[in-house]
Amino acid sequence: MVSAFLNTTNKAKRDVVRLFSLTFVTGGLLFASLAANASTLISSTEYIDYEFPDSVQEQCYEKNNCPEIKVKYLKTNQDWLNDIVNKRVNNIVINSKMSESPVSNATDDKAAKLAIDDFAQSQMIDLPDEVQWSYSLIVTPEYLGHVKLGQGEDLELFEISSYVFTGGAHGMPSREYLVFDPVSKQQITLEDMLKPNQQARFNALAYDAYQSWVQSMDEDVKSYEQSWPFTLSHNITLTDKGVDIRYQPYAIGPYAYGMPVLTIAYDNLTGILKPRFLPSI
Repeated sequence: MVSAFLNTTNKAKRDVVRLFSLTFVTGGLLFASLAANASTLISSTEYIDYEFPDSVQEQCYEKNNCPEIKVKYLKTNQDWLNDIVNKRVNNIVINSKMSESPVSNATDDKAAKLAIDDFAQSQMIDLPDEVQWSYSLIVTPEYLGHVKLGQGEDLELFEISSYVFTGGAHGMPSREYLVFDPVSKQQITLEDMLKPNQQARFNALAYDAYQSWVQSMDEDVKSYEQSWPFTLSHNITLTDKGVDIRYQPYAIGPYAYGMPVLTIAYDNLTGILKPRFLPSI
């Protein structure tokens, strides 16, 4: 691992904010039991090449308090994959100051850098001089590994983690799974994995997993549902055991419960998932 890290918090008046972090990975990190051969994907990340506007740099210097900006782009040996993931990174950045329901579909680099400018300038406007804490915007794509399932081809697995803090009791973290088919060079969604007319059966299995999760916390399901009813998240990935469904904070539980993950075992998904997304027998 080769890395160089520059924390923008409390370090101001710099000409260029350029951060690099490289981590080279060659396949099979999490799901080696499913993979017969190592993936040929080489994955790294690097910080966005970004410079604070002059006005922000001046105020950072005066207040000795800069926003914390840590936005990384994916850098693999597959350009099509970089393009899809990094557009999603940009979209998260662009919507970082917006409500829980994003209102912008923009994904270009220029719009992302303008959004960072706006995010940084907001701290200079919003926070009194005596405040020492800073705004935070962190977005990082990560290669999770690959799986080799029913038809033998690898599926590449990624996750984008983000964290936004603009004051209050806590910041807002988020994690988003991404599954890719290197053959078709496309992102795979839950809808792509399901056989025709099997959505209802999948939903029922997800609800069973939700009930088990609630019971694992010594909660009464009927009472818990009144405050935090079940909803189906389409934020899914594949593991060595089955399909993982991740939820963001407040989706099916209070903030203190984190980002729950419900798992549906492959044994229960026969006839529901297409054969290529099930382990070979």
